[in-house]
Amino acid sequence: MCGGGAALFSAVVAALIGGGKPVRAETVTGKVPEIDRVAVRVVVDSYQFAVAPSRKVSDVEIEHFGWGIGGDKPPSKTLISEFGLSMHVESQRGAETRHVLVDFGFTPDALVNNANLVGIDPAALDALVLSHGHYDHFGGLAGFLKQNNGKLKAKLPIYIGGEDAFCSREWTAPPVRGDFGALDRKALEGADVAVTYAEGPAVVADHGFTTGHIGQTSFEKLLSPSAMKIGVDHGIGCYADKLPEDERTQAVVPDQFRHEIATAFNLKGRGLIVLTSCSHRGVINAIKQAQVASGISKVHAVIGGFHLAPYKEGYVRDTITALKGIDIDYVIPLHCTGEPFYEMAKAEMPNKLLRSYTGTRFIFTA
Repeated sequence: MCGGGAALFSAVVAALIGGGKPVRAETVTGKVPEIDRVAVRVVVDSYQFAVAPSRKVSDVEIEHFGWGIGGDKPPSKTLISEFGLSMHVESQRGAETRHVLVDFGFTPDALVNNANLVGIDPAALDALVLSHGHYDHFGGLAGFLKQNNGKLKAKLPIYIGGEDAFCSREWTAPPVRGDFGALDRKALEGADVAVTYAEGPAVVADHGFTTGHIGQTSFEKLLSPSAMKIGVDHGIGCYADKLPEDERTQAVVPDQFRHEIATAFNLKGRGLIVLTSCSHRGVINAIKQAQVASGISKVHAVIGGFHLAPYKEGYVRDTITALKGIDIDYVIPLHCTGEPFYEMAKAEMPNKLLRSYTGTRFIFTA
């Protein structure tokens, strides 16, 4: 299906079989939608800079969010930054406008606070997307749904890459090991959202699309700082029979992130805008998967976490070389990318690299 077919199909099936029961998104088989404008707001990220001036770089408008000042009273709130990620996308095609929230930060405090400050209307959301099952990407979701109970659209679809997203996880990498939580299935059921498995490319809210599972075809190595617990305990966890066969009989397995997905938009006359979120399977692989899923080779912008912070300089440099080879117009690193990448990229592709903070909004037009 193309256009809004996959989203509509998923929502209808969810309504028929009852709230909370997962359905599978229909895989994109035709052209992905072409849109006229994409505005990506970084709702939650690691830090902010309240006095950064807004500006325009070539054809991209960059709006930085300052203080929570308004009216005739002193500010009582400002943006909350944390090691988590959430992005809001407003897209336009002709007279149509769609709103998608991609990932949900580490805490509901940050997500709810920041969404209110930057003016995101929960009732206007047309879809939710979870890139993968790490707490710094879903931790704010349950609280956000509870806070906005009754405001969200009925059977609002939430796209995830598969059952693996629900597995309980242990953080196994430095600096500390321990319980890394699990996506709350009951909270999704209580919020009456339509859990939609997007294991293949699927249209999201008529305007965008998910990449589906990200293959490992480049030089990039799988970054696996966590382990998955197989099974369900008191309603929390993942059902073994819905996982790949090689994982079903295990108690704990190293996280392969087979369920990780990226989200992308096809901007008319410009190319793809790819939201990578975390790139455990590699930012280059995520971009390649978006190209394959859409049949479009030109990439206008990549924005998200590139997960290069733990890697050595040579690996980071190889990533920059690969990004230059794809000839992306704009590179916007967030979250888990790390300062070494930013410093090297600033030297090697200064006209392509854009700086972002919590609250920053990037407006791309056809």
